[in-house]
Amino acid sequence: MALVGYARVSSVGQSLEVQLEKLKHCDKLYQEQRSATGKRPRLTACLEYIREGDTLVVTRLDRLARSTLHLCQIAEALRRKGVHLEVLDQQIHTNDATGRLLFHMLGAIAQFETELRAERQLDGIQLAKARALLRSVLRRLGLLVAPGLAAERARTAARMRRGSSQAVSERPSRPPDTPARAARRSR
Repeated sequence: MALVGYARVSSVGQSLEVQLEKLKHCDKLYQEQRSATGKRPRLTACLEYIREGDTLVVTRLDRLARSTLHLCQIAEALRRKGVHLEVLDQQIHTNDATGRLLFHMLGAIAQFETELRAERQLDGIQLAKARALLRSVLRRLGLLVAPGLAAERARTAARMRRGSSQAVSERPSRPPDTPARAARRSR
């Protein structure tokens, strides 16, 4: 009837301290610093170690599984072994029907949030690509004025790019006077 803890952070720069403090009451503790998407040898070792009557303790559901499907697979493996799951932060304990229901509901919500985040990220990437393409086309057509470039100079430059010989003669000899420049000349 051992309490077996599992703690994980996604990258080396993150700290396990908060999770380890919450899991200090466990009889045995497995910890790793790995992304949920790769292989997790310490989780595998933990799942092989636990026996009937034990309780696997994690701080949050997202520390245990990478998706709802993976979470359900782990839960089924634990059920077959006669092992309970306790999730400290969400106060879930799968030793009764209510705990199992809450476990599956929160797992589904976590998966939903992950998918929404991925969709928003993809939307942002597509929008950025579309904006970059639009800027590129407008620049080629001479319709996009570079920041800080006077509109007249931009039109003249566009005409020069199109090969108009008249554009060369229309090019201003120097930029127009600013109030500061005019004041310096009058001295």
